[in-house]
Amino acid sequence: MSKTVLSRAAETASVHRPRLGFLGIAGMGRDRLRMIAHGDLAEVVAIADPAAPALRELDAVAPRAARLTSFEELLALPLDGIVIATPGPQYAAQTIRALESGIAVFCQKPLGRTGLETRRVIEAAKHADLLLGVDRPFRFMEAMRVLHAVVQAGELGDVYAVDLAFHDAHGPGRGWDRDPAHAAGCVLDLGSHVVDLALWTLGFPRVTRVSSRRYARGELLPPGSAAAEDYATALLELDTGATVRLACSWDLPSGRDVQVDVSFFGTAGGGSFRNVNGSWYDFTAELYRGTSRHTLADPPDAWGGRAATEWVRRLAAGERYDPWIEGLIDVATTIDAVMGR
Repeated sequence: MSKTVLSRAAETASVHRPRLGFLGIAGMGRDRLRMIAHGDLAEVVAIADPAAPALRELDAVAPRAARLTSFEELLALPLDGIVIATPGPQYAAQTIRALESGIAVFCQKPLGRTGLETRRVIEAAKHADLLLGVDRPFRFMEAMRVLHAVVQAGELGDVYAVDLAFHDAHGPGRGWDRDPAHAAGCVLDLGSHVVDLALWTLGFPRVTRVSSRRYARGELLPPGSAAAEDYATALLELDTGATVRLACSWDLPSGRDVQVDVSFFGTAGGGSFRNVNGSWYDFTAELYRGTSRHTLADPPDAWGGRAATEWVRRLAAGERYDPWIEGLIDVATTIDAVMGR
């Protein structure tokens, strides 16, 4: 037998189709299920959601999957992993329960509503030695991957300034986002995405100081207010000497559906990751040298569900706890500081 055939046989032996359960299939959960099922990446064993009509809509996607109505039923099955897409305030508790039951998890963001909650979830994954994935989709877009590589390679020199913007002109469609009891608001919903990209791209430097201003319907909120803000600005100072400026909002009359912009400026050049013409789906990356610019990546890019499918592939390969997830604690504690808590 040739070496090529042997290597392929070894690779096949080391990879299996994980047995997955899905908790919550409204919106993002349904999209993730379809992506994983259509890619034949795993065996979809069960779907748990109290909305029976929604379950029937997925008969063509996962015809052999058991239809369940509770998380407890799902946990009782012999699963390799669970994809969680329930309302955000439930993520942390449900993820911890799954991990303590010996099941790996892929969860929508935010993994936790606070830094402490995020730390507890990650500690549970570490203790169980199980692969934990979180849906940070921007990290998996080709434009962001290319820009990340450029910054990491030192092509911008010493980065001393980062500008972050994430504005959604329509606001969230979920009622819990505006509920103070759930510690939600545009900073957690949107700002956390771009803060994650900045810290991840820079190698998670320490945030030494944070100042911020938060607004609700045009009114400046007092520091530490539990109200859900719909506009916020913040200034982050890093131990590298760099400064990060953040602006995020819901319902801002910006003349477009959405604006996403993550720009890095260094001693040797600049670079940006941004959406195109207000699109939720099309993103580009550019490299700047003085007044000239060079395109690094352009749409189209079929990035939807890529974070989830990457987690499934890693799970299929037998991967366990990965310390990379611990960077999300830094992101969450930074968001806590922006929120004034």
